[in-house]
Amino acid sequence: MAKYSTSMVRELKPMILMVISQVAFGAVNIFYKLAFADGMRVRILIPYRLWFATAVMVPLALVLERNGRPKLTWMIAFQGFLCGLFGASLGHNLSGESLFLTSATFIAAMSNLIPALTFIMAILFRVESLAIRTLTGKAKVLGTVLGIAGAMVLTFYKGLEINIWPFHVHLLHHDQARAASEHNSGDHVWGSLLAVISCVSYAAWLIIQTKMSQRYPCYSSTSLMCLMGALQATVYALCTEKDWSAWKLGWNIRLVTIVYTGLVPSGLMIVATAWCARIRGPLYVSSFYPTGLIFVAIIASLFLDEKLYLGSIIGAVLIIAGLHIVLWGKGKEMKMAQSLDTKISRDGLTEISLVSDGNQAAIIPITASAQPSDASSAALDEA
Repeated sequence: MAKYSTSMVRELKPMILMVISQVAFGAVNIFYKLAFADGMRVRILIPYRLWFATAVMVPLALVLERNGRPKLTWMIAFQGFLCGLFGASLGHNLSGESLFLTSATFIAAMSNLIPALTFIMAILFRVESLAIRTLTGKAKVLGTVLGIAGAMVLTFYKGLEINIWPFHVHLLHHDQARAASEHNSGDHVWGSLLAVISCVSYAAWLIIQTKMSQRYPCYSSTSLMCLMGALQATVYALCTEKDWSAWKLGWNIRLVTIVYTGLVPSGLMIVATAWCARIRGPLYVSSFYPTGLIFVAIIASLFLDEKLYLGSIIGAVLIIAGLHIVLWGKGKEMKMAQSLDTKISRDGLTEISLVSDGNQAAIIPITASAQPSDASSAALDEA
């Protein structure tokens, strides 16, 4: 009986970790919204978050990868600079500004576009083949089109308002909620454009991160990215923010937001999702992305007085459907490539990999880095 219970826990562990990670990532939008309502500016929040993430990730990299980390070359440093730009400083600032102008639910829905946009960019940079004549190629194209159509619906169509709660618990004050509502109605299109650009930025990061992770291990590459992003975001904030009092922190929601976003999503959850990808594969990880959207939609409507509209639901459904069609096509393609690799190896020929360098980047929008080190994997396996 005990043996059965242990095996059951091991089977459920990846699923539990993925649900927790998606809830943790979704909570970022909620904390951001509360910090913005308290008067914190996006350009100041991002450097604080990235410096805190750097302080968390660097010691982990130094301890867990002290024996397996290769020499830091100029090429790796340049890739780290680009990852810090697209995946941290630029991407976070764009998504933060978009969140300030729209809503937490909207940003959570739009983030599901990242796999489709990564697929498009991978084709443009010739690290992914289109193969439009094949079933998998058609599935990826169809999923991409559905995702973009869903984003258009989210941007330009509201429809009927849907009330799912008989009561609301307002964490925002009345004036803050009214100001947020005015932003949503007046600058929704501009916020939508920023959201799409941020998704493009994250897609570019995934492609570069995949290249970088082939030479540099997980914790070290993430630490380098956080450091570069923190430096870039700090320079941008110092050049654009002249009010020094805006940098002041107290024992309030601003400090809670910085600590949470730097420690949990940028640190612990990256390790958890990378471990799940190693155990169950990238498709398994990607299938949990809608969980974050559902969590954010429920919490935001209950605590932040965000309105749900019919257009939001239709757009989210289209984006999620497109996501899973793209993942289905990619999964079929990877299985075909793996079976061919196995056949070539079994026949005694030189083993080659037919899976393009951008495959994981097109599938794992959160953790497109190398697998965790043996030490961290062993620690999670024993947990």
